[in-house]
Amino acid sequence: MDDFTPLRMGERLWIVPSWHEPPEAGAVNLILDPGLAFGTGTHTTTALCLEWLDSLAVRNELQGKAVLDVGCGSGILAIAALKLGATHADGTDIDPQALQASRENAERNAIGAAQLALYYPEQLKGGSYPIVTANILAGPLVELSSMIAGHVAPGGHIALSGILANQASDVLEAYEAQGLYMDEPTVREGWVRLTGHRPA
Repeated sequence: MDDFTPLRMGERLWIVPSWHEPPEAGAVNLILDPGLAFGTGTHTTTALCLEWLDSLAVRNELQGKAVLDVGCGSGILAIAALKLGATHADGTDIDPQALQASRENAERNAIGAAQLALYYPEQLKGGSYPIVTANILAGPLVELSSMIAGHVAPGGHIALSGILANQASDVLEAYEAQGLYMDEPTVREGWVRLTGHRPA
């Protein structure tokens, strides 16, 4: 508890443990405690994705949109997207503890089941989303590239992380092969975030 203090992500978003007062009451404050599932904002890959969501919100590209978070872990990305202005999020994970953690973290942040729906991957229906995130690992990102990219709507945006610098080109190629236009990688501390979009 001593080691986990509020973290600023981008311009407006803070990740705040429940035993701390938010540093900026008027900011977008996501209440999150360390738990069983991956994703507290302390890992570089999570921070990179949170900053990307915050930047979309600042550019007014998240408001009123639906989000898909593949490998939702603690639910941090889906909940952050909702607090930043998305209207609905679907989260998927193969780990039952992750889905439970996502549910609890949503409740802690006054996010109801109507806003955040949680699924095992095989339960997720088809359909496309304006915003897709997947912070997992490079191997599964490549393996699942057809499924993940297939959920990106025309004109929609995607962020991928959990990728080491030497794995980025493989992931990039896999998603370009799915018809996405990918940006230059963002690299921090040896980890990479890849972003891109599907042409409208």
